[in-house]
Amino acid sequence: MIDSENKNLPPQNRNADFGSEEEINLLDLLLVLGKNWKTIIGVPFIVAVITAIISLTMPNIYTAKAMILPGDDNGGGMMSAMMAQMGGLAGLAGGFSRYSKTDLYITMLQSETIKDPLIDRFKLMELYNAKFRTSAYRGLDGCTAISSGKKDGVLTIAVSDKDPKLAASIANAYVDELGKLAIKLNMAGAGKDLAYLEESLAKAKVDLTTAEETLKAFQTRNKVVTVTDQAKATLEGVAQLRAQLIAQEVQLARIRQQFTDESQEVKSANATIANLRGQIARMEGSSSAGSMPGVGAMPQLGQEYMRLMREFKIQETLVELLTKQYEMTKLNESNDVVPFQLLQSAKAPELKSRPKRSLIVIMSAFATGFIMVLLAFVREFGAKMNDDDRMRWEELKRVLPIPKRFKTGRI
Repeated sequence: MIDSENKNLPPQNRNADFGSEEEINLLDLLLVLGKNWKTIIGVPFIVAVITAIISLTMPNIYTAKAMILPGDDNGGGMMSAMMAQMGGLAGLAGGFSRYSKTDLYITMLQSETIKDPLIDRFKLMELYNAKFRTSAYRGLDGCTAISSGKKDGVLTIAVSDKDPKLAASIANAYVDELGKLAIKLNMAGAGKDLAYLEESLAKAKVDLTTAEETLKAFQTRNKVVTVTDQAKATLEGVAQLRAQLIAQEVQLARIRQQFTDESQEVKSANATIANLRGQIARMEGSSSAGSMPGVGAMPQLGQEYMRLMREFKIQETLVELLTKQYEMTKLNESNDVVPFQLLQSAKAPELKSRPKRSLIVIMSAFATGFIMVLLAFVREFGAKMNDDDRMRWEELKRVLPIPKRFKTGRI
């Protein structure tokens, strides 16, 4: 509230001391802006003109985009049919089917393996005036943006350059090199899986032969052994599950060669194995009250026959599954089809993507205007600083490394 002494002062001296008032009068603020209107308007205008001239000298940049959809490496009618026959074991075959395809492709696109052919093909060392290949890598990274859609997983490769045709050519070259590398790695991965499966399949065939010979010898010694139809059906079901369990354990051993125990791939395989073991436990039961009726009450000879028959069925089913898996992997090894779909090839853009000259001029003018307004209030405060504040300011200049131009003059 203005006291009686302040009322007696001339209007131009009222509220002159900003530091002594708790409230700032709006008219005082407008007065400061009015006294500095030429600077507040003139300087931003000059900056806007200079910025406009500079922006006109900036080259136009064009951005070309190519879009791909990561797909399933094991596409095709024959492959789909084989996977349907294998059911839950379809994931055993295929080089990259368990990877996060989009993340994997982004990593591949950012690798020097793909960048090197682009640098050589388009002579980017000369284009970027790079003395070292590392500089060319940085130049290529600076003009390339790789992103993926969070919902659809579509991978976008955007390349920017002063030449729209060159931008489109580089973007399409990224897609070509990614396809070559994906095929190469896919075939290499299938080759490793093929060698592993050959070893597993050979062992399974030996075990099948042994189980078959043991069963035949038992039947020769004991002639005919009678078991119930229900026990036979249960035995075949258990044999199928146990064969799948062994096949899943083969898969787990394979992926542990590539991933750690904390990876999602290993955790998923362990969960599948645990589920199969639970089903087997429910099917076999732990006593005569279990889910294999009649087996507990069967004579020892019949139980021995069931045990041998179960082992034979297990090995027979396992060989069948591993054979299908081996055929799938062998087919995948010879497959040279690009494992993704090209949604959009890059075309030479007709319109520039940057610089946005109007936005640059407007933003520079607004930023300069804001600085001029702030500077006007700072100067006004310095000119009307009271004695106490001025003493504190002088003390502050002594303790802080303030430039001399501020120490010798006003704020």
